[in-house]
Amino acid sequence: MCGIVGYVGAQEVSGRPLEVVMGGLARLEYRGYDSAGVALVTPGQDELAWAKKAGKLANLAAELDERPLPPATAAIGHTRWATHGAPNDVNAHPHLSQDRSLAVIHNGIVENFAQLRAELVADGVEMTSETDTEVVAHLVARRYHETKDLTEAVRTVAQRLHGTFTVLAVHADQPDTVVGARHDSPLVVGLGEGENYLGSDVAAFIAHTKEAMELGQDQVVTITPDSVEVVGFDGERAEPKRYTVDWDASAAEKGGFRSFMDKEIHDQPHAVADTLLGRTDDKGRLVLDEIHVDEAVLRQVDKIIVVACGTAAYAGQVAKYAIEHWCRIPVEVELAHEFRYRDPIVDRRTLVVAVSQSGETMDTLMAVRHAREQGATVLAIVNTHGSTIPRESDAVLYTHAGPEVAVASTKAFLAQITAAYLLGLYLAQLRGTKFPDEIAEVLTELRAIPAKIQTVLDGADRVRQIAHWMADTSSVLFLGRHVGYPVAMEGALKLKELAYIHAEGFAAGELKHGPIALIEPGQPVFVVVPSPRGRDSLHSKVISNIQEIRARGARTLVIAEEGDEAVTPFADETFYVPQTPVLLAPLVSVVPLQLFAMELATAKGLDVDQPRNLAKSVTVE
Repeated sequence: MCGIVGYVGAQEVSGRPLEVVMGGLARLEYRGYDSAGVALVTPGQDELAWAKKAGKLANLAAELDERPLPPATAAIGHTRWATHGAPNDVNAHPHLSQDRSLAVIHNGIVENFAQLRAELVADGVEMTSETDTEVVAHLVARRYHETKDLTEAVRTVAQRLHGTFTVLAVHADQPDTVVGARHDSPLVVGLGEGENYLGSDVAAFIAHTKEAMELGQDQVVTITPDSVEVVGFDGERAEPKRYTVDWDASAAEKGGFRSFMDKEIHDQPHAVADTLLGRTDDKGRLVLDEIHVDEAVLRQVDKIIVVACGTAAYAGQVAKYAIEHWCRIPVEVELAHEFRYRDPIVDRRTLVVAVSQSGETMDTLMAVRHAREQGATVLAIVNTHGSTIPRESDAVLYTHAGPEVAVASTKAFLAQITAAYLLGLYLAQLRGTKFPDEIAEVLTELRAIPAKIQTVLDGADRVRQIAHWMADTSSVLFLGRHVGYPVAMEGALKLKELAYIHAEGFAAGELKHGPIALIEPGQPVFVVVPSPRGRDSLHSKVISNIQEIRARGARTLVIAEEGDEAVTPFADETFYVPQTPVLLAPLVSVVPLQLFAMELATAKGLDVDQPRNLAKSVTVE
């Protein structure tokens, strides 16, 4: 969850190390904003310079303005999402050795920290925080005292840690060195000229270089101004893969929008279009180059299981309807954190599709590992190149949403749905369950979606107005049928994440089986109405649901297709979206719900980019 940055540059001291690290932390703050801190190495000094403050990065910046740190040659920085210990100044990272010569920052959880802490206390080490990270700092310091080799100290301590972790360390004796180690937690290297970088993702250094290197599991990296060396926890040298990041720093800036979320909602036409780009050959056939799985294996698949969490799981629910319809393969959608604990029925003819924006979601990663142990083929749908989940899967289908900084997902959700549609159509093409002209027709409809999303965005004034009027609302319900059901659940999740009010999404047909008891006069209810051009009976049944709740005093807020006049008599407010084929409709119908949640939270004066208690990439179980 936490954001980490490391930098080392030329041996002439300057303010650049602090500048680079603070800039990186600003771009990583979405990963955690309970506290922030930095440590700097200056040649000739026996102790490190450091500062840390509870709360958002602005608090640390104010502290540095009031008490400036000296120029340096290397630095590490951290933004925290609290696990062990309250989010206060003392528990903030970095954590230092007793002589202040060594500092450590950490992302993850050290599960055996209590045992290690007891060992250190017995040796006379005085602990000052409640964190597991401080234990790591003292262990590395003790080992460094024996070896005078920071890489070796970090490597040997990493072997003792259980759980998930990325650790960065610096020492006053080595002002030209930053050492990092990773186990089940992300760490990437940025490659510069006369300087190098470390970060929990490429956003940490994208303002300075697009050249990156992905670290494998259980590896230790040592960066100096002119070198990058990687060894395994076993001490064997490794040669990590290099790659070039396909977006630049401007993509991670607000670009004139009020918030990152506002920008990312408006990025959605491009996110969908870019995810579709380059997926067909000159004959119009789907070609998914990243899927390096034998076509014979995919033809034999007799069950698909989508594993994901949160918004990604709702993308999987949408995919289920489409893939089952196009491919005639049963699809299950599992919350990744439940998947491996229920003894799932998985074998070599099962295709497990792991969906994660970051590619680092720990629950999903553990589900991937379990599936592969059972012999399943695993395909990852992710947005982040060089991340762990695609590296541990058999195949990957990258979305091209660009960086998503706001904690609550928007454009990644639409890109994930789009990628899942491509996967479904590709399987239908391989298995012959759809004719080529049918697949081409769907692809044509998909390519028309970005313009339709833009139409919704351009006509969103009424959604924004209603959201501001409803700023004092304490509860909102969401109803949908068919593909509208996961859209309803996603709409409810966005409102919970951003506005901190009660919100629930229901299958509209389930209403009369219990939830209708929640309806009372004035209760706002969003209803996602299916197209009247689809299954007529489904459309009419949802109209009946609207009548049922309106008769009991609900305030009905209806999302309907342009031209659907049947809803008008029963809707207090109608938000029209362009006509879209039924299976593709979530790509447009969810957009008003995203805007509604964002605007209502904004009207309440809340931070829509960094909701309380949340972090972007959940890298702990």
